[in-house]
Amino acid sequence: MAYEIPVTQARAELAELINRVVYGGERVVVTRHGKPLVAFVSAADLERLEDEEAAEQEQVISSVSSISSLSSAPGERHRFGIAAERRGQQSPGD
Repeated sequence: MAYEIPVTQARAELAELINRVVYGGERVVVTRHGKPLVAFVSAADLERLEDEEAAEQEQVISSVSSISSLSSAPGERHRFGIAAERRGQQSPGD
């Protein structure tokens, strides 16, 4: 759980908050009107989060690439081909 502090108090205690994050291993969430505004995390935490985000993006790209290489199920092309032919045979007034 992160330590929460209002923005007005955080301004006055910035040096202490930095020490809590760097040396105490805490995460600090600065709030305004009770709602989270920003968070202080260590540089190591930030690097880990960025690495995880990059890995997730690579996984999504890999998944999408594998989907586009899949062939259609048997009969799919034929079914859609018939629908396209029927549409082309309809007269403009239909």
